[in-house]
Amino acid sequence: MMSQRRGIHLDQSELLCTKGCGFYGNTGWQGLCSKCWREENQREKQTQIQEDWALAERLQREEEEAYASRHPKAEPQPAVTPFSKFEERKTKEKSSKVNTVTKFFTASTKTSKKGTPFESQSSPSSSSSAGQRSSVDSDHATREFIDFLKPLKSGREIFKQCRAFTESMVYKRDMGADELSECVQDFYQNLSDRLHTQFKGSSEHVESVMDEVEKYMMTRLYKEVFCPESTDDEKKDLAIQKRIRALHWVTIEMLCVPVDEEIAESSDSVVKAITDVIEMDSKCVPKEKLACITRCSKHIFNAINISKKEAASADDFLPTLIYIVLKANPPRLQSNIQYITRFSNPSRLMTGEDGYYFTNLCCAVAFIEKLDGQSLNLSSEEFERYMSGQASPQWPQSTGATSCPPGSTTQVHQRLDLLDGLGERQEQVMVKARQLEGDLIDWTDDVEQKVQSVLESFPPGTQNPTATEASGSTTSAASASAFDSDNVENEHLPPPLLPQVFAG
Repeated sequence: MMSQRRGIHLDQSELLCTKGCGFYGNTGWQGLCSKCWREENQREKQTQIQEDWALAERLQREEEEAYASRHPKAEPQPAVTPFSKFEERKTKEKSSKVNTVTKFFTASTKTSKKGTPFESQSSPSSSSSAGQRSSVDSDHATREFIDFLKPLKSGREIFKQCRAFTESMVYKRDMGADELSECVQDFYQNLSDRLHTQFKGSSEHVESVMDEVEKYMMTRLYKEVFCPESTDDEKKDLAIQKRIRALHWVTIEMLCVPVDEEIAESSDSVVKAITDVIEMDSKCVPKEKLACITRCSKHIFNAINISKKEAASADDFLPTLIYIVLKANPPRLQSNIQYITRFSNPSRLMTGEDGYYFTNLCCAVAFIEKLDGQSLNLSSEEFERYMSGQASPQWPQSTGATSCPPGSTTQVHQRLDLLDGLGERQEQVMVKARQLEGDLIDWTDDVEQKVQSVLESFPPGTQNPTATEASGSTTSAASASAFDSDNVENEHLPPPLLPQVFAG
């Protein structure tokens, strides 16, 4: 019976917005892209406003009728009715919100002296909150942002608007995360529209400016908007972390991951992918967090290509990404995903490789949260035993199942066998070394005995005949040499041969 891949296969159409607009969706936006999500929110808010108005009108009519029944002859009073108060409050809230967003894009009436440095218009606020926000990272981001905007004609105005907006966000820290996200996204949208008009539709130039705007703003706002207390992000972080720890037994074979960690290059790419997805938590800017996800995904594709020796497909990528997340168990995973969703430049999540890889990561996390035995080709009983720790797929089960051991367990057994073989070889080497040491000691003793016996055979007073013969030969050779030295007829002749004595 042919085995089927259940629970991991994901059609690429499932990554797109459920509205069919063609952009990438997001589980945090209920499968919608950021554009459709904002439109849906605006529609719901408009519906809620209309319901509030209808309720207020009904309450007003009921109160007027009750007042008329109690005072039939009374003249109408100019007093403010509850509906008037309600209308006044709604109008004030609406105008306040409009002014809050639009005032950053209104040209300032103040003029500065020609030649005034760029930094002179960016003096820090006198409030204590601005001083508390100052840090090395935010100061560095401010300097980089100023340097980037200096060549732009409207650089001063852009910086003033961004700086004023970030300072105003400090006073909104008590707002909900969705409201904070809406304020930031409104600012992005208004500034982007204004830049498109200024740069006459140059999308690349607008994107580069928006990237720097996002970097500057989110570096300064990171502490206020990342995992705010008004959300349950921390609770979700602990839940997914606990879930991944409980799934520590999931093997590479169960997920049908086409990666061979026996290959050194493939294993190295897996380690780099794990490092990148963990590094995401150390970044402050949504774009930098997305860059970590993109690098992780490219290392995954590289590991698959090396293992399969062919191009990787989308069906290969998602299971491998799930495996990487399970092995890495990234810190504050849900908080990072929510932070990117709420405060990233929306155009970056809707299209491009960053948006594609981020959508896959959201799908991988959603898969881990709903992982069951059917997704891993296991029975419900086996899955529950593994989750409870009563059994482990790394060891044979009492049920008599004859499943192949996981790749990691096979590697361990191979390493243990190799260590056992190395231990035996080392013992043999030690035995031969001890034998060689004994042979050297015996040979040294034998040589010493022979030398001693020779010395005892010739007492100090006895002259060695061999030495006497050698001395005579040396004398004769010296005389021959002296005789030849008298021959000066031809100086170019080679030197005479000296006789040598061989003791035989």
